[in-house]
Amino acid sequence: MAVDSHNNGVIEKHVPCISQNLDLSILPTVYVLPAHLALGDLHKIENKLTGLGAPLTYDIREARLVLGNITKPRRAKLELLQAAKLGVKANESLNYSNTSSKTGRVSETSLSALPPTKRRRSGEIETQSATYASTETKEHDTSTVGSQVEAEDDKCAEPISHGSNFQVSTSPNSDSSRSVKVPTSPQAHEDLANLVKVVNLKWLEDSLRLTDMQRIEEYLVYETEFPLFDGISADPESSATTPVQAKASHVTERSTQVDDKDSKSILERAKAEAESRNKHNGYISKLAKRDHIAAAAKRDFSSRSFTSSISKPSSSQPPHLRHQTTSEHEEGVSGSLPAMPDWVLRNQIYSCQRSTPFPSPNEAFIGQLKEIRVARLLTNDDIGVRAYSTSIASVAAYPYEIQSTAEIVSLPGCDHKIAHLFHEWKNSPNHCIQAVKDIQADPALKVLRQMYEIWGVGATTAREFYYDKQWRDLDDIVEFGWNSLSRVQQIGVKYYDEFLLKLPRAEVEAIAEIVKRHAREIVDERIECIIVGGYRRGKSESGDVDLILSHPEQSATAGLVDKVVRSLEKEGWITHTLILNLTNTKRGQETLPYMSLKKGAGFDTLDKALVVWQDQNHPGKGSTDKYGMPIKNPNPHRRVDIIISPWRTVGCAVAGWTSGTTFQRDLRRYAKKVKGWKFDSSGVRERGSGRWIDLERWTDPKTRCTDWKDAERRVFEGMDLEYREPWERCTG
Repeated sequence: MAVDSHNNGVIEKHVPCISQNLDLSILPTVYVLPAHLALGDLHKIENKLTGLGAPLTYDIREARLVLGNITKPRRAKLELLQAAKLGVKANESLNYSNTSSKTGRVSETSLSALPPTKRRRSGEIETQSATYASTETKEHDTSTVGSQVEAEDDKCAEPISHGSNFQVSTSPNSDSSRSVKVPTSPQAHEDLANLVKVVNLKWLEDSLRLTDMQRIEEYLVYETEFPLFDGISADPESSATTPVQAKASHVTERSTQVDDKDSKSILERAKAEAESRNKHNGYISKLAKRDHIAAAAKRDFSSRSFTSSISKPSSSQPPHLRHQTTSEHEEGVSGSLPAMPDWVLRNQIYSCQRSTPFPSPNEAFIGQLKEIRVARLLTNDDIGVRAYSTSIASVAAYPYEIQSTAEIVSLPGCDHKIAHLFHEWKNSPNHCIQAVKDIQADPALKVLRQMYEIWGVGATTAREFYYDKQWRDLDDIVEFGWNSLSRVQQIGVKYYDEFLLKLPRAEVEAIAEIVKRHAREIVDERIECIIVGGYRRGKSESGDVDLILSHPEQSATAGLVDKVVRSLEKEGWITHTLILNLTNTKRGQETLPYMSLKKGAGFDTLDKALVVWQDQNHPGKGSTDKYGMPIKNPNPHRRVDIIISPWRTVGCAVAGWTSGTTFQRDLRRYAKKVKGWKFDSSGVRERGSGRWIDLERWTDPKTRCTDWKDAERRVFEGMDLEYREPWERCTG
């Protein structure tokens, strides 16, 4: 059988029948990395090695030769270092009470909380001539133990030297297969004493297939100096096993003694362990898995400067924040504050009650706060995300360049912590908060952010990829998890770099014109195509295109999104249709019933299509290359959202999809707290009775709006809010 590059683990290919003509006893001490290996395959490979006389160790700190299902030096370096660090952590007296052992995996979440992945066996290991069972373990162990490598990820891997094969001889009096054999030459002795070599598992496969030990250098992935990690003791027996180690030992249950009288083979014990793990994992619900990942993120980031709920002010921060302080005079600010806007004096906390134009005079400081907010999002701090969003929106709405901490604390939604951050930012030489520096340098956050930027992957899924799947880059996703991705995520990975490219306003307008043309060909000329999102707020570039289609006749918008998408697909503009929802059509295009609204539904209850778009106009269109093949379209793929709104609530749809994220949130909060209503892109309902609130006065044909802009204004008017132009809703 072949290796499936899109699934975790290595299958039967690496463990053919034992060849008694191959002698691996001349190898140095061998360790098998568990990364990307199913548990059953890991045991089979280990049993194979011991059966052929290889000096196998279960402590990576003793190994000179490491076999792994990896091909890249950077990945090998990460696995090697983390396996070594894990061995150190296991011997420390730590509080492991939050360690989850339910998953049966050695995962990133327990990096500092579990014993070494493998514990060594003592005593001579006898040669095994077992017949391997044909039944394979279905569970794949994704326990890549790589995690927080301090800046090692960003460094280039060490160059690989191509020396000679290991040449060692065994002593007949040796009483432990763990001992490194005495080399036959000074060169070999130097290699064994100072180097650890990581070799691809294909070396073992080819050696078994050809019944001849192949040259290690031809399969070498990475090599580094021994010992792996400064300060590691090679003797785990020097530290007693703690109760927590015993509790967690079921993750990689190993026998420390091989009894000659034991009737069970290594394979039988491995099979029993796998069955136990499968039975145990069957009880783990999705909710428990979610909590497990959340707890892991909390353990990893709880003490970091950018996630601490309460930060101690540094010596450079002002001890008190009053309207007139010594620190303000040191900042060169007069005792009097500028004339505060009305929304500050009235302490209006909802961003929909004030104007927030772009750019803000405090854009540089806002950028720092946004960095911290993203870190809070990725580390599962929803409360922190909301708090920072409120503070950012308030600072963004302030019409003056902030000069003092007193101005900060006067703003609704900004507390002393934001003031401390401003003080630190203003007085730092490079105008950079230390927490932001820590965020930018954190290797785990770099990976989480890359995962989060994949289309179709939210913060929760990004943490699952990192902590549960143990993926560290896009290559890991493709190689080990492609088939487990949703179609949206697969497209997000495929066009990752293209989706990060921004769209200029002219391109957004061109896409809208094409969509409008197709929609009008399907219905009639009264179809309105409204560009919303960042484009309507005045951004020079957009990350994607958000379009709302509407028509004065309600029957015209029912099922329209499906017809428009099919028409665009025929001309080749749409290359992939990832999501096509007819939610609103199925409920008769009525406003979403109040009690049926799911938490987090936001503004996504209308009919919509999420599609991948590619401009079909390019110089090589219709031409072929020298081989007679059509010239490939070089235009980047774009993300386009097509939303359908019935005319009766088009104002709500436009208001919601146009506004910045915090402005949208505050529209809902304001409607709930002040008006007792439920605001949604499909309309507004009264919370008590569920009655539809006709803010746009559509019920009476005489008062119906003929312009969607008027409909949007009526929404603000009906909610007793001053109308804000799109460019006044840039809350960040």
